[in-house]
Amino acid sequence: MMNNSSLQDITSLVVALRQQKIIAYPTEAVFSLGCDPDSENAVQALLALKQRPWQKGFILVAANYTQLTRYIDDSKLDDAARERVFACWPGPVTWVMPARPGTPRWLMGQFSSLAVRVSAFEPACRPCLALGKPLISTSANLTGQPPARTANEVRNQLGRTFPVMNEAVEGRLNPSEIRDARSGELIRQG
Repeated sequence: MMNNSSLQDITSLVVALRQQKIIAYPTEAVFSLGCDPDSENAVQALLALKQRPWQKGFILVAANYTQLTRYIDDSKLDDAARERVFACWPGPVTWVMPARPGTPRWLMGQFSSLAVRVSAFEPACRPCLALGKPLISTSANLTGQPPARTANEVRNQLGRTFPVMNEAVEGRLNPSEIRDARSGELIRQG
């Protein structure tokens, strides 16, 4: 349930996203940095902030599966793969799926696939619903620093004026598990 403070928070975060800015929002285990995945300027700013090589690509987090369909090519998944994915979603499992032709290179990095997650954690879904699309999801920390687990930790690393959603993380100890959707192979333990 959202109170007036939460509503103001989301409104200001969506304004920042539409202005091609980066925001911080809580996920299942840590705070995440996110931006509009369709804004190359915002993604380039995020890469510079994190000092992250573009080749690694990003995870997209969404409020529902429909938000991901313009980025992934699920026609390349067989029934067993779809069953694996939907057995875990919404939830804290990220699946690497074939990317649709035309998916921006700045999202995929050096790959022809894209890592995506439909979250069950309402605060992580809220900005996706308000913006009407998924957000990039990468840990909220500067290179060499631990991932932030509170809004204050985000501000300590990124500055007092950094746009941060004032909510708590869900409380999981580890970031999302990552698996290959076609094979089911574990890529990162959750």
